[in-house]
Amino acid sequence: MSKKLYRSRTDSMLAGVCGGLGAYFNIDPTLIRLLFVFSTLFGGLGILIYLAMWFIVPEEPEDDEAEAPQATEDEEMNF
Repeated sequence: MSKKLYRSRTDSMLAGVCGGLGAYFNIDPTLIRLLFVFSTLFGGLGILIYLAMWFIVPEEPEDDEAEAPQATEDEEMNF
């Protein structure tokens, strides 16, 4: 099973980018947030990377969307 990078729904300050990176690399998201802040202060590249990831990396799917199969129209009509 391969790991996928998602923006976090639960560990989010702004868009969930750092929370998703923390979950993907199994490290504390606070460290990643600090790296983004320092890279923004010393060069400005951090904000560009963060914004790009905000638009490129998809938000993690909700648990009920991933696990529950979709009911067909015929199944919904049966009482």
